[in-house]
Amino acid sequence: MGLAAFLLAVAIGIEVLATAALPRTHGFTDLQWTVLVIIGYAVAIGLLAVVVRHISVSVTYAVWSGAGTALVAIIGALFLGEQFNAFKVVGIALIIAGVVALNLHSAH
Repeated sequence: MGLAAFLLAVAIGIEVLATAALPRTHGFTDLQWTVLVIIGYAVAIGLLAVVVRHISVSVTYAVWSGAGTALVAIIGALFLGEQFNAFKVVGIALIIAGVVALNLHSAH
């Protein structure tokens, strides 16, 4: 399971980077950025397919989507000029709470 958790973290990192690069595609009109984003998503999904063989799909997807959403929100605020306010902080906290709840429940 340790390797699967590591691969999940790598998949999340790649997916977050691909998502952060998405605005640079300019609606998929910039070929270089478009190819980079598509390759990033393909690699991330490929890793996710390996992970779900070792970690339940519900937990995998909760961690994947929760961590990805939280990290993209933070990256958007820090590097992409997006607003970061109390509503986003509460939303991220709720995402984390949901992922923790799913993980605790699956441990039983």
